[in-house]
Amino acid sequence: MAAGIAWFIAAELLDGDQPFFAPIAAVLTLGLAVDRRGARAWELALGVAVGIGVADLIVIATGTGTWQLMLVISLAMAVAVVAGGGVLLVNQAAISAVLVTTLQMPQGSFSGERFVDALIGCGVALIANAIVPIDPVRLVLRRIEPLLRRLSGTLVDIADALAASDIEAAREALDRARSLDPAVRELQTAVGAGRETTRIAPTRRSSRGEVERLAAASNSIDLAIRNIRVLARGSVRAIDLDEHVPDLVVDSIRDLAAATRALDRHLANPKPDSPAVGAALRAAASASAALEQTGNLSVSVIVGQVRATATDLLLGLGLSSEEAITRVRSARKELGI
Repeated sequence: MAAGIAWFIAAELLDGDQPFFAPIAAVLTLGLAVDRRGARAWELALGVAVGIGVADLIVIATGTGTWQLMLVISLAMAVAVVAGGGVLLVNQAAISAVLVTTLQMPQGSFSGERFVDALIGCGVALIANAIVPIDPVRLVLRRIEPLLRRLSGTLVDIADALAASDIEAAREALDRARSLDPAVRELQTAVGAGRETTRIAPTRRSSRGEVERLAAASNSIDLAIRNIRVLARGSVRAIDLDEHVPDLVVDSIRDLAAATRALDRHLANPKPDSPAVGAALRAAASASAALEQTGNLSVSVIVGQVRATATDLLLGLGLSSEEAITRVRSARKELGI
């Protein structure tokens, strides 16, 4: 629809001559990816301007031909890079230069028609994005929920490996923890798209507070994943060295898994008495209590990461940093463990 409207405006209302840049710009601005639509629009428009400007100047001065085409592409991309453009800007500068050089021969003067067409396409796409916006909250939750399920499953795998002293299972759990990075990047992309939507779309501005809440939770989830990778490495080391790992440590990791699952439910439907708080505090309390049963270095590392992850999960639930740290430190006293 955006492409058709852009073509109609450029061709019918403004009487443009084959304004193919207008629908192209609309399609590229919206695209399949919902993130960075605003950024894509200005990169696209600037890339078209750079490509057309360079091509017009070179072709007017030297004419057309194979070497002129190669020179135009090189210079257009170089100017776009120097301007600090991203991949889309650089590529669009080159494409615009090619199209102008091969299809729209300059007639002795600079032509801004294609640039205007690109602005029309980008403008129509941004208006469409504002009128029919995505649901920014649902967009972020669709990335958070599967990530937390995978994270919870990884914690269960770590606990099972420690309980069975299975070194191969522990290494597989470590690999799964490391494989979460792409999902974290997808979540960060969704958060960025959600924020952009609340800025651009008037009908979604009321969701800004909810998106910011999920953004803060996403940062905490990222920190938790980093700590869980260290926890997984510590578990591999403990099993490899055949060190004594108290049952309380295994229980604490299972409590972290329960807290992670509860965090998933809490973010979708926040409640003041989330069971995730109790599960995270039990994890911290059990891990701390385990230090009374052994003092080996591997267990100390695991306990430290359990406590750090519990703090991250509490932050994801909306607790302040000071409150989360205080409650983790006093978890044994609070729960009587």
